[in-house]
Amino acid sequence: MKQTKSYDIPKRLVYEAYKRVKANKGGAGIDGQSQKDFDSNLENNLYKLWNRMSSGSYFPQAVKRVNIPKSDGGTRPLGIPTITDRIAQMTVKLLIEPELENHFHPDSYGYRPEKSAHDAVQKVKERCWQRGWVLDMDIKGFFDAINHDLLMRAVEKHVKEPWQLLYIKRWLTSPVQHAAGKLEQRTQGTPQGGVISPLLANLFLHYAFDSWIETRWTGIQFERYADDVICHCSSEREALALKSLVTDRFAKCGLELHPEKTKIVYCKSWKHTENRELISFDFLGFTFKPRKAKTKEGHHLLSFQPAVSNKSAKRIREAINSWPWKYWLQLNETKSLVEHSRSKLQGWMAYYGRFNRWAIIDVLWHFDKRLSRWSKRKYKKLKTLSQAMKRVKQIRLESPRLFAHWNQV
Repeated sequence: MKQTKSYDIPKRLVYEAYKRVKANKGGAGIDGQSQKDFDSNLENNLYKLWNRMSSGSYFPQAVKRVNIPKSDGGTRPLGIPTITDRIAQMTVKLLIEPELENHFHPDSYGYRPEKSAHDAVQKVKERCWQRGWVLDMDIKGFFDAINHDLLMRAVEKHVKEPWQLLYIKRWLTSPVQHAAGKLEQRTQGTPQGGVISPLLANLFLHYAFDSWIETRWTGIQFERYADDVICHCSSEREALALKSLVTDRFAKCGLELHPEKTKIVYCKSWKHTENRELISFDFLGFTFKPRKAKTKEGHHLLSFQPAVSNKSAKRIREAINSWPWKYWLQLNETKSLVEHSRSKLQGWMAYYGRFNRWAIIDVLWHFDKRLSRWSKRKYKKLKTLSQAMKRVKQIRLESPRLFAHWNQV
């Protein structure tokens, strides 16, 4: 007699999920299994996962908790599922994401196909020209505060397959294992770091904010990237009223606006700003504020524009300082230094150089200074730092494409 499974899950779908997870290059979960370990017995590992998921006997392991330092001195908790659990989550995500995408708001940008952080920043830039006030909202501890009952109501509205609902519930209630080994049971939240978490978070905020606010506030303009939300208003009074309305709404959904990070900002750059308390805000690593700009006709004016934020600039300089400069001193070649530095610099230029690229070029001069100090120690003929800086400048002129910010000068 042919054995049948409780749920019809194609093997090819699990394999496709595996390829996506592998491409993301995540770390090991609580079982310590690396991607290399998983691949060493790939066929058997994938078969066992498919078999368990198809029979309904799949239960996820606990999520590994890792605390990532934040620029304000605090930490951001990340939850890292095992590789097996990430593949299972990706399997479900591949099936339900197209349906959810049909309903998501066009001004929701975070973790969505065909949308990017740059798209969100560009839209904010355009709308700051149209309306003079911004409500900059930050949801306090959003991923850890998501109400499971409300989330599952939203999930059940769109997801009908019993096995998909079953496993989503199990992922939501999987315990968290802290560094010391202590297990913490979860009654709310979805771990920031899980494959399916961003999709579920977007679904939750779609109903908690995106679609709700459109029915409550005629003509609303907003951009949302995960839990960072920018709303555009015509006056300070309107911004205050909107903040009050959203505060009440979020309280009913178990959410809270961060009291320090949520603010109302004046952004009409062509009016006087001296008496305005807040005339800047940060969004996705960029600071929006009045900046000097030059028109095509050569006139100078103040324009409300984004550029790399001070927090982002600080992180970049700290990252450059953390590179293995002492190790590179010991090598007989500079290939390792060039390859390591070039890829990082290219990434920063590609992201922050999209808006006011001169600002990120100024930040990346820190690399040139660090390279000059390294060169002085590496090459004894360079007696002073000034000589080393001149040598780096000469190399930049001779090989302007060696590093991403050099060919922008």
